[in-house]
Amino acid sequence: MAYADSLTLPHGLPSTSPAINKGADLMVLKVASVLSTSYSDNDFRDAIFLADERLSRGNAKTRRLLRLDLLREAIDCNGEIIEEMGSVVERLKLLRSVVEKANSRIKAIRRQIDLAHAQTSPALRDMSSLFAQHKEIERKQETLSAVEGYFVLTEDEIDLLTSTLKPVDDAFFTCLQKAKKITLGCDILLGFENQTLGLELIDRTSGHVSLAFQKLYKWVQQELRTLNLENPHVNPSMRQALRVLAERPSLFQNCLDFFAASRERILSEAFHCALTGITPQGTEDTSTRPIDLTAHDPLRYVGDMFAWVHSATVGEREALETLFTLKKDDGLNQPMPSFNEEPWHFPSDEVSVDTDSKVLEALDQLMDRNFSPVVRILRQRVEQAVQSNEDVIPAYKISSLLSFYRATFEKLLGAGSGLEECAGALEKVAKRQFRSLVRDNILSIQGEFQQVPSNLEPPRFLQDAFKQLSVILQTYESSLSVSADPGSEVQSILSQAFEPYMSGCEEIAKPMTYPESGIFLVNCKLTAALCLETYECTTFRANEIRESISQDVVNLVNDQHAVFCQRSGLDMLLNSLEDAALASVAPSSVIQASQELDDFLPSALMDAMDRLKGLQDSGIARETIEQAAERFCSDFERLEEAVASQFGDETDNEAAVRFSRTSAEIRVLLS
Repeated sequence: MAYADSLTLPHGLPSTSPAINKGADLMVLKVASVLSTSYSDNDFRDAIFLADERLSRGNAKTRRLLRLDLLREAIDCNGEIIEEMGSVVERLKLLRSVVEKANSRIKAIRRQIDLAHAQTSPALRDMSSLFAQHKEIERKQETLSAVEGYFVLTEDEIDLLTSTLKPVDDAFFTCLQKAKKITLGCDILLGFENQTLGLELIDRTSGHVSLAFQKLYKWVQQELRTLNLENPHVNPSMRQALRVLAERPSLFQNCLDFFAASRERILSEAFHCALTGITPQGTEDTSTRPIDLTAHDPLRYVGDMFAWVHSATVGEREALETLFTLKKDDGLNQPMPSFNEEPWHFPSDEVSVDTDSKVLEALDQLMDRNFSPVVRILRQRVEQAVQSNEDVIPAYKISSLLSFYRATFEKLLGAGSGLEECAGALEKVAKRQFRSLVRDNILSIQGEFQQVPSNLEPPRFLQDAFKQLSVILQTYESSLSVSADPGSEVQSILSQAFEPYMSGCEEIAKPMTYPESGIFLVNCKLTAALCLETYECTTFRANEIRESISQDVVNLVNDQHAVFCQRSGLDMLLNSLEDAALASVAPSSVIQASQELDDFLPSALMDAMDRLKGLQDSGIARETIEQAAERFCSDFERLEEAVASQFGDETDNEAAVRFSRTSAEIRVLLS
């Protein structure tokens, strides 16, 4: 407001005109507008700060000219801006001319490019077509090369397969595998609509494969003529040739027949030389000991022959497995294809079992054929040796030996092989011979079954039979052969070499009086139990005999008890006591029985011991007498009590009826 009041008109005259009043009103309005403006307004605040900076040191003149200064500064700034804009316009004009020149140059270049594209487009289209054709030709060339490499045999390969001048080596087998791969691969070609190529390839390749198998067949036959199975280093090509030749059963079977005939001759000659010491050329072989001359008894003779056959069988089996099985150390460089990775490969229409079992079956059949002449000679000589033997023990040992070799051949060659069946048949012959000899032995001693031994000991034939049985059981338990039913075999041994002799002892005891017959049977059974208890396989029979002895001892006890009662004179009184008829017995009978008892007691024990002196087991004799005496004493105690109760109250001229001996005294005398 001070600033407004100080405004004066020019020449120092105050304004009193209406214009001055109007200006004052405008000033008032402007001041009012300024005062009404909020300080929070940014523009207003910036203006206040600017005015404060200009007027902080100013005077009144500066404040009066503030507006004009501000306007001048604004005009100066605008002039500078206009000058700068003029230079900008000049630069923009220059830039415009440059842009126009560039646009014209670009249009010229574009016209040149369009013209070049128009000229080169046909050539590019031709090049693209040629490049696609080149790619197609390369793909067809690769396909043709792959087909030729897989389905086509070269002239050298065909010559290697079919020419007999070329050797049978790894290269031959590699070519043969390739030819078989071609044959299998033709199945893919036959799946297309055009089958001409597949049919031609199959026809041509099949001819090459057939010629290759014929070449391989002839080569194998030549090698088999000079093959030495005793040599552990067999040609790997020979093993592979046999494996591959197995794919043609007819050719392979012909080779096996040829090989089997050769091995039959070699093995039969070797066996004949081992038996006689004479070589096939008729000369004597000093390096061997002839079995016919060194084996003097049938058991050793049969054992030596089977030992040679077993050794030859093991060697032959190992040689055949080496010959017909492809091993890891064969050193074959060429890998086998996936369809023939097994050591033996058979066509799919001929495979009825696993390949391994097929191999084993073929080897077993070949082994049977190779040893068929040996089996015939072995069967004849062993049957002759078995039938010529007349001793029971060697006969059983031979049958046990044959059982061992039967089990051995069964493990080595399998059930049903020629050697296993031969050993089984010979075992049956030996067992039949053993049973026949046992029966003959029993028939030869049947006369001794009627002879009663004087001292009631086991007869001589029974002791000899038990010695023989001991050797048989010892042989059975020491044998390595495993019977399918060992219990039945032991029962068979006992029924043949034991039970008939025990039945003979029972026949001897039938006409004998008791207790001699019972003592005789107990002695025989004791000897039998002692013999059978020695072996684990016959403990069950020994236990049965022990139970039978216990029953026989009970019968002896009963018999001895009856003898005590009879000789003591108390049998009539004891019978009356049992029948509850003691009241009807006269006192005189009691007195007489008491006198007989007095006479009996002093020698009763010695008489009993003399009566059972035939028992070879003194323990059984003592136990029998003790049990019989105990029963007698128990019976006397009951009788004593009954007599005391029955006759003790009677009074007449004589004393009451009593036994002269008490039960305690009797126990002392009989103990």
